[in-house]
Amino acid sequence: MLHMSRPIVKHETKRLLLKPTGIEDAPFILSLLNTPSWIENIGDRNVHSITAASKYIQEKMLPNYERHGYGNYTVIRKIDKVKMGTSGIYARPNVEDVDIGFAMLPDYMGKGYSYEAASKLMELAKAEFGLKKITALTTRNNIASQNLIKKLGMKYLKDIRLENDPEVLMQFGMEL
Repeated sequence: MLHMSRPIVKHETKRLLLKPTGIEDAPFILSLLNTPSWIENIGDRNVHSITAASKYIQEKMLPNYERHGYGNYTVIRKIDKVKMGTSGIYARPNVEDVDIGFAMLPDYMGKGYSYEAASKLMELAKAEFGLKKITALTTRNNIASQNLIKKLGMKYLKDIRLENDPEVLMQFGMEL
């Protein structure tokens, strides 16, 4: 279970609620991680049950909150409380700067939700988390993600590889 010295804070935008992802989101995370776009653009995480999704949240998402005060947020549409996707700020092993990421269920792609959520997280990165720089990582074939990253104001920096991952990723970044 997540134990932090400060309370978990939900953040809002005009259309969205950003809630730190918790164990209660396991059914949603199971669905998101198994969409074709997630598997193609982010990778198969071998999460195929509610139990595995709970474990993934516990081991991969919650530690960022515990160590840094930020992490993965479930993106919820205010008008009907539908969980549509995730957006987050991540500190990765052996990567100098934190990065921002986003993923939506297919029905909610292309409607500006990822941009709205990521923009809010970039504001928080500077104002609440005290970050001075933020990056974003994407595959070379994920043009939609590259376009969103550029719309957020980031510029291409270099190609990198994450620890234990053979795929080359494009790294974008900007000063906050």
